[in-house]
Amino acid sequence: MARYKLYCFGESGNAYKVALMLETLGADWQPMFVDFFNGETRTPEFRSQVNEMGEVPVLIDEVTGQRLSQSGVILTHLAETLNAFGTKDKSEQQEVLRWMLFDNHKFTSSIASLRFMINFAKTGETPVTEWLRSRAISSLKIVDGHLASQPFIAADHMTIADFSLCGYLFYGDELTIDLNAYRHVSAWLERIRALPGWKHPYDLMPRKSA
Repeated sequence: MARYKLYCFGESGNAYKVALMLETLGADWQPMFVDFFNGETRTPEFRSQVNEMGEVPVLIDEVTGQRLSQSGVILTHLAETLNAFGTKDKSEQQEVLRWMLFDNHKFTSSIASLRFMINFAKTGETPVTEWLRSRAISSLKIVDGHLASQPFIAADHMTIADFSLCGYLFYGDELTIDLNAYRHVSAWLERIRALPGWKHPYDLMPRKSA
């Protein structure tokens, strides 16, 4: 039995944040496919037995017996229990938290919502997608400028903040934003790709077409 069970699906960048960290650490983990596009997360069974919030990722830690949701909480748990991608001091810890809050509020929230509306909801371009795109581009500019002076988001080494912010950026053309325009972000993504065990999200987690 795998130590970790991760409720996920390939299209979820939030689940990918966790899957990628597990994979690069060579952790003993098993993906548990969630059929999001056919409404599984909205069922009473999922909400009562897996996650009352009706979301992925959800991580089951078979050693501690914990059931964790929200990618930031899960990444923090893994950093603490596996002693990896953590922080060296209080200052770094606060910096990680600062960027993960930025990610949830502005970065992933806009990039992921834009991708979903264009690629999966098939809305076409609307005033809502225009607003999301402007918010995503503004956030990308902030991150690109920040990475101009350091190799990783919150420290001189990779931390869970990097996993948090990179989660949706490996979906390529699905983003409908050209990341080549952000050279420091692109270089940062290449450093993450160089991690042992790195895989594309669709190679790590089952997806709806499978």
